[in-house]
Amino acid sequence: MSNNKNLVEQIMAEPTAPLIVKHVSDLLAEEQRKRHEFYEMIDEDTKAEYVNGEVIYHSPVVKEHTDSTKLLLRLLDTFVDIHELGWVGVEKAMVTLTRNDYEPDICFFGNRKADQFRKGQLHYPAPDFVAEILSKSNQKMINHDRVTKYEDYELHQVNEYWIIDPDSEVLEQHLLENGKYQLNLKASEGKVHSRVIAGFSIPIRAIFNIAENIEVLREILK
Repeated sequence: MSNNKNLVEQIMAEPTAPLIVKHVSDLLAEEQRKRHEFYEMIDEDTKAEYVNGEVIYHSPVVKEHTDSTKLLLRLLDTFVDIHELGWVGVEKAMVTLTRNDYEPDICFFGNRKADQFRKGQLHYPAPDFVAEILSKSNQKMINHDRVTKYEDYELHQVNEYWIIDPDSEVLEQHLLENGKYQLNLKASEGKVHSRVIAGFSIPIRAIFNIAENIEVLREILK
């Protein structure tokens, strides 16, 4: 926020401030026009995001990415459904923020938001929890998850953000503290305890290992 304040102060110090503001306003208006074109263009078979005026298409992912997504989703979705905590979206749930549109690998909405969802809904507000699975085959998307999405999720108060690296089998848990993300955990062993999803606590290995995942699933289903 302080960086934004400094930028505004710099612009206001310029004699051309009105021209700068108009130019930015025109660019943002054009960006929104393209955003609506993006909405008309995409379909259920296309995984794409709209970021800072650019359409970003997702390429196919490696097996490790799919495996970790599937294993985490199985535990999280089952836990949330059993305890009636809200709604879990996966891969094709489009999160529409102030400027950008994302399709997180996994996202969770508590009941306060989920109770407002309706049949046929295509766009969703900022989730309460997001997990993004990194893919070593696409460095651009890794930067996208670690920088662009990180900043945007933080700005829109996504309270918990997990970044999962299936290649190194490491999980990072970022928690929102006073409006800024703080790294709460970075580990490949032990347990991760969600702050947002009440009672959801799993061994990190269960995101990478099928046998451990099934064992945790059995515990959830008891």
